[in-house]
Amino acid sequence: MTTTENTLKLVLIELAMNSEGLTLSVEYAASAGIVFSTEQKAALQTSLVLLQNAHKFHTVQLWGKIVGIKDHYFIACGVGRGNELNDRKFLYSQDCMKWCLLPILTDSRSKLCRNLNGRFIGDPSYEYEHIETKVVGEGEDAEEETNTILVKEEDRLAAVISEIDVDVHIVPRGSYVKTPNGKIVTNRSFEGLNNLDCKKLCSYFHFKDTPNTDKINLLAKATLDQSIDFLEHIENDLPKGCWALQAERGNALVILKSLLWLGYCFYHVPGTKKFGSLYIGTGEKNIDLPFML
Repeated sequence: MTTTENTLKLVLIELAMNSEGLTLSVEYAASAGIVFSTEQKAALQTSLVLLQNAHKFHTVQLWGKIVGIKDHYFIACGVGRGNELNDRKFLYSQDCMKWCLLPILTDSRSKLCRNLNGRFIGDPSYEYEHIETKVVGEGEDAEEETNTILVKEEDRLAAVISEIDVDVHIVPRGSYVKTPNGKIVTNRSFEGLNNLDCKKLCSYFHFKDTPNTDKINLLAKATLDQSIDFLEHIENDLPKGCWALQAERGNALVILKSLLWLGYCFYHVPGTKKFGSLYIGTGEKNIDLPFML
């Protein structure tokens, strides 16, 4: 078998594996009302594999879709072969075929982007105007100065996706492990949550670099497994009631929805390795949630 044939075989294997993963994600998320068209699914099944090969990612996952006024953004997350928590990059596409890396923003730029309100337009080059006012001088000589800052929608998209990911991207307990050298990788021994644990919010962790041990008592700390209990669980998330958990298909599927970021849906099939999440929404946080609960 030639080198070209070997490469083609590997691509076909990856295509089959990614196609199955994407199909399962879309199928399970459909229980929460998240639906993709046949054309979109077909395009994504092909383009995500090509994207993985082009950027040498370990895996590529469909993160979701930001719904705009004129057009939409399909979002993918590429995971590197190092630390699976921190070695992640986000990309966007508007036709499910051509993908562009989202920019990495500074903290100040990200904060500026999050101050913007309203729906996304659907044009990465669109520029928002943000007006900042500051007082110059003191006493009677004090004057107000205004400064207009232009912000590209592409930057705002990167900031909002990062914020959603930090706030609500969750994984089941035990699905990832921390190695002795500090790397966070997929737990190959994970066989899924049982039917009892899958209905507890403490069984789900935020997939972000925040320790879990700061918000629990000393007695609970003594029972922790440091290799898997290194993330922050969602049971103490504020405001209370910001997660809606429901069992589907005769308890064969567990769905978790975020009420803070409407459109985020996490799914898990108890007793199996199958879990994932998708977000389809306008990219607007539900800031009225504390008054709704």
